[in-house]
Amino acid sequence: MKGMIHPEPGPNMMWNTKYGMFPRDVEMKIDEEDAKDIAQRWLDKNMPGSIAEEAEEFYGYYTLHVERDGKIIGMLSVNGITGDVWYHYWHGEFIQML
Repeated sequence: MKGMIHPEPGPNMMWNTKYGMFPRDVEMKIDEEDAKDIAQRWLDKNMPGSIAEEAEEFYGYYTLHVERDGKIIGMLSVNGITGDVWYHYWHGEFIQML
């Protein structure tokens, strides 16, 4: 079987300021703590009882794991310029971290 590797749809393609569809040289206005706060507010409204873990910085955005009852249940990203939130609904159930 031959596989194909490609960027996943979502923030990696749309918000990535270096490798995405619209590359540009722009400084992020939102830092890691702000991204985590924005993510937590979004979770409080849309997925009550969920917790935003630490933000991992990418070019133009941050990605965070979503936790509930001590287990990772999902992932979301926060745009580092606008503060928009994008939930990664297409990932399915978390299996393990490599």
